[in-house]
Amino acid sequence: MPALENKSAVPDSLWRLSVAPMMDWTDRHCRYFHRLLSRHALLYTEMVTTGALIHGDVPRHLRFNAEEHPVALQLGGSEPADLARAAKLGQEWGYDEININCGCPSERVQRGAFGACLMNEAPLVADCVKAMVDAVDVPVTVKHRIGIDKEESYGFVRDFVGTVADAGCTVFIAHARNAWLKGLSPKENREIPPLRYELVYQLKKDFPHLTIAINGGITKTAQVAGHLEHVDGVMLGREAYHNPWWLAEWDSAFYGAPERDITREMVEAQMVDYMEREAAQHGTHWYSIARHMLGLRHGLPGARRWRQVWTDHRLKHLGAREVMALAHLPESNRAPAPV
Repeated sequence: MPALENKSAVPDSLWRLSVAPMMDWTDRHCRYFHRLLSRHALLYTEMVTTGALIHGDVPRHLRFNAEEHPVALQLGGSEPADLARAAKLGQEWGYDEININCGCPSERVQRGAFGACLMNEAPLVADCVKAMVDAVDVPVTVKHRIGIDKEESYGFVRDFVGTVADAGCTVFIAHARNAWLKGLSPKENREIPPLRYELVYQLKKDFPHLTIAINGGITKTAQVAGHLEHVDGVMLGREAYHNPWWLAEWDSAFYGAPERDITREMVEAQMVDYMEREAAQHGTHWYSIARHMLGLRHGLPGARRWRQVWTDHRLKHLGAREVMALAHLPESNRAPAPV
């Protein structure tokens, strides 16, 4: 069966660097913050289930800031018709890519019959992808693992990619660990199964016409550069979230952009502007936004005290700009917060 072409021809550079979809973390506030640091990296939503879109509050799940582009919507589901409908909603809301989750190993996701367990059903994933490709004009991509449980043969992931590629998917983001569906928590699934980057490299050799990105355990700029010698893109997760200033290096290091004259203080001030805008437009409290930038001063003197101010629930009655001023006061000048 000849491969179907994805209808949108997008340059590989779109996937050169990306921030992974992370539940409870990569909401629109987090993505706005990350976009202040990197103008080019691709940003992903948290996983949104098809049921949440078909039966729930669509604006709550799909609203995003125009500044976030390029931004991709990750979907969770296993019914081709539902995924096609959700993908169409994603395109209508302006997302640049629709991604299907075939990598999450959590029991809750398994109960919904999607996530990593879908790797055992490559023909079903192919049907889902074909339905989505037929429904939208933006790229349809797959995020997956390299194996399930103790199945460690390269042939398993090779055949999965081959089957799904024949349905029209041209972009695969491979987390270079197996997913153990029983016996490990989602956190343990990110740490215990060994990383096997060489399998992802082999995918690129065997499918040179596909865009292959790698994910898992990558924490340094030198590691990113090393992987880009073998694959088309690198997806960063927890390190990007906990040490976000790292993103400020990416545009000059990997996109050929001139170095920007920005400081952490400038980014923090821009986030306060955003907090004020969000409060005025949507009633969003700054406290729910500030949590995403707590790593901004990672490794700097005084970072712990700065984080303590931005997470002090006793200051929630103040405005964001007042809290920022308190966060930068020397400890000796800071009055205790009212109880």
